[in-house]
Amino acid sequence: MPADVTTPDFSRRRALWTLGGLAAVPWVASAAPAPTGVPAAAAYTLRTGIARQSVAGAGHPDTSVWAYNAVVPGPVLRVRQGERLSVQVVNDLPEETTVHWHGLRIPNAMDGVPHLTQPPIAAKGGRFEYSFVCPDAGTFWYHPHLRGQVQVAMGLHGALIVEERESLPVDRDVLWVLDDWRLARDAAIVDDFGSMFDAAHSGRIGNTVTINGVVPDRFQLTPGERIRLRLLNVANARIFALNFEGHAPYVIARDGMPCEPHLPEGGRILLGPGMRADVILEAMHHAGSSFRVIDDFSRRNRYEVVALIYGDGASGKAWPIASRLRLPQNPVPVPDLARAERHVVTMSGGMMGGGMMGGGMVGRGMSGGSIWAFNGESSTDEQHLHAPLLTLALGQSHAIELRNDTAWWHPIHLHGHSFRIVARNGRPLARPELVDTSLLPPRETALIALVADNPGDWMFHCHVLEHQATGMMATIRVA
Repeated sequence: MPADVTTPDFSRRRALWTLGGLAAVPWVASAAPAPTGVPAAAAYTLRTGIARQSVAGAGHPDTSVWAYNAVVPGPVLRVRQGERLSVQVVNDLPEETTVHWHGLRIPNAMDGVPHLTQPPIAAKGGRFEYSFVCPDAGTFWYHPHLRGQVQVAMGLHGALIVEERESLPVDRDVLWVLDDWRLARDAAIVDDFGSMFDAAHSGRIGNTVTINGVVPDRFQLTPGERIRLRLLNVANARIFALNFEGHAPYVIARDGMPCEPHLPEGGRILLGPGMRADVILEAMHHAGSSFRVIDDFSRRNRYEVVALIYGDGASGKAWPIASRLRLPQNPVPVPDLARAERHVVTMSGGMMGGGMMGGGMVGRGMSGGSIWAFNGESSTDEQHLHAPLLTLALGQSHAIELRNDTAWWHPIHLHGHSFRIVARNGRPLARPELVDTSLLPPRETALIALVADNPGDWMFHCHVLEHQATGMMATIRVA
């Protein structure tokens, strides 16, 4: 890492925003709800451009960022399940861009992948309108899919909340957009995006962690309240393992998809890049109490993300026991494993992974070469038009074994579909996970299953954006 890069200073804190607080951010309001049974239109405008924001906190200069509507994260887009969302994107950046709607099962033409589903949106005034019906309720997000390893790291990302038809009985609905930044001493973003070291290892890990675009100080709780906490990891490469000291948040949705309410394995909420989790947080302590939220994914580099501080008063509500809270299921078809067509995808490459060190691929980094591969084939950001990695029969069930033959973690994301993780390392899961991203540890496997019901050529890639940019990217054709 460059010598002028500072280490994280988590003593500098800023208050967090709830979804209600974010309403002050400039964004075009949605239309009034349509009559029952008729999808309503929610219309927004997103303008990309260069802005300045206080990322590092008080006492430090503002940071020059790339932003939607001049704020990082971008405005929270909200729509109800079954409604049509229309977003006019105006690109004021000095380079082309697109917008991908991560996790949404929408038509291929609206997926936002340059050269594959649409032409790039031209620099300095280009426009593109995205319009689609949102079939699933949940927590989703949007970000560029052109030079994403740069554009996302510069600040281009935002949350999309598709609301259930009936709200959960909670006191607050809160969003935490988790990110990390690689900042220099003057709070400027370090411009070393072409680092081959990052690409061949764990990706671009920053030195400053933020929630909702600022280094957080505290999150205020009221004794007795119940919170729906939406966690979204937009970092290029950082994997979060969140431990809520003194609390037992339980997971009600992963990647926007409802699941059987459960406590997270090992007490930690594990989120790779691009992944989300909705949890119920019960404020069970008394006024004046304080607890830490710790990221201990790296046991040697544990740090406090934010403090939970109990204020005075009480919620005044007597909620039923939390385990009774269940979200209604989304209309995702269930695959028939017994009749599923079988496929294998093997990940290779990287430092110590048979590519950089093993004499296989020649790794030249993001300036012009491949470091990673699926089934021995690599693609880079400029090479979207290539033969599909897999062709899945439309309307049929498919099971894909993902094999991580590398020394690094990979969050593997499929566009246009949600899939079920049904086994890990050959062992069936007691509770299959319905997700759009599967986080694979080094040298491990996962079996995923889906019904290929959304036709088109879909991106399939590692969401460590430096890995994607240097080869771990392909298309899966559904036809």
